[in-house]
Amino acid sequence: MSALHVVSFHAHPDDAEILCAGTLALLAQRGHRITIVTMTPGDKGSMVKPPEEIAAIRRAEAEKAAALIGANYRCAEFRDLEVFSDHSSRKRVVELLRCLQPDLVLTSSPVDYLCDHEATSALVRDACFAAPCANYFTGAEPAAPPLLSIPHLYFMDPIGGVDREGKPVLPDFVVNVESTLEIKTRMLEAHDSQRSWLKMRHGMDDYILSMQSWTRSCGARAGFRYGEGFRHYKGHPYPETPLLQDLLEGLWAKLP
Repeated sequence: MSALHVVSFHAHPDDAEILCAGTLALLAQRGHRITIVTMTPGDKGSMVKPPEEIAAIRRAEAEKAAALIGANYRCAEFRDLEVFSDHSSRKRVVELLRCLQPDLVLTSSPVDYLCDHEATSALVRDACFAAPCANYFTGAEPAAPPLLSIPHLYFMDPIGGVDREGKPVLPDFVVNVESTLEIKTRMLEAHDSQRSWLKMRHGMDDYILSMQSWTRSCGARAGFRYGEGFRHYKGHPYPETPLLQDLLEGLWAKLP
């Protein structure tokens, strides 16, 4: 299969590293082009630095993490706790999709612990639908051309694999990321400021260990040492062919 463009959309710097970096690394190893997009630059992720200062730090960390697998990084420049699924936001995401021209999109779970994550999921889902519509105008000057078709869309697991009430949210299938856990860990380690924020804000200093524990638990569902889970969105008229699974032939397992 020829090289495709895979775009990961999540809310904040480090979300993709926690939830799908192992899969992105596998896709990069197989010659596909990867772009990691965050909706915000993590501007509220500090107790001591002002918004634009911490945002600049976190953009740089996200770019550094993406570069470890040869990926590009983009920020949609919303602000933390200010991501909403509304018309102006949808136009911004549609324009970004048209600029990137992805074949396959990974995004956040529709149900997760944080409002920005859930709003990102709805925004990206609906923007994938709107991006090929020639009469949907974003107002950008100059505007990127519409997509030729709706890209394949997959949801990542929620953080920890559970919903807001701690109930499991099971994926359709799990990707075996044992071979890329090391690079996934290095990508997350690039987000040093987030580790400091979580330690100060939430009293936790197990940032990396938590990611590895969640990845281990997800993998165990499918008989892998480490895994990342995904759900294929097949709502009409989104593509139903298993593109991500085909790109990762031999590296995934469907849950019973």
